[in-house]
Amino acid sequence: MRLWPLRSIAAGATGTAALSASYWIERRLRSRRPVDYDDSLVPGEIVVSILNLGHVTRREEAELGLALRWSYGSAFGIWHGLLRRRLREPAASLAFAGTLLAGTFTMFPLLGHTPPPWRWPRGFVASELATHAAYVAAVATVDARLASGSGG
Repeated sequence: MRLWPLRSIAAGATGTAALSASYWIERRLRSRRPVDYDDSLVPGEIVVSILNLGHVTRREEAELGLALRWSYGSAFGIWHGLLRRRLREPAASLAFAGTLLAGTFTMFPLLGHTPPPWRWPRGFVASELATHAAYVAAVATVDARLASGSGG
């Protein structure tokens, strides 16, 4: 039985924890919230819009945004697992990072009605790059360690 999908989901969840920790640290260092659009109410607003939920409170938007982060963050681990089965590292992680950033830089303007990325505050772009680097590094590390322990 191939365990790579479960391994990759676990790696994605670990990556999401690393991303969330990166946001926590960055908010303390920069003394501001949000530090980028991923860290704002925009993800929750996207969920509300897609699911046509009507009026929700800011707290509910924040909770929906966190639910979105943890669900797609864990599931994206499967994409890394697929790339890892076809490419060697670091190519798999570079392709994975490119996919994530391309998705972030296109989906926020399209679904979240943010400005295009070239008009984002520089701090937002820097935060996106740093937090997603932490996510990719955690996913790749956990995926590789679990694979070496399971033989597949």
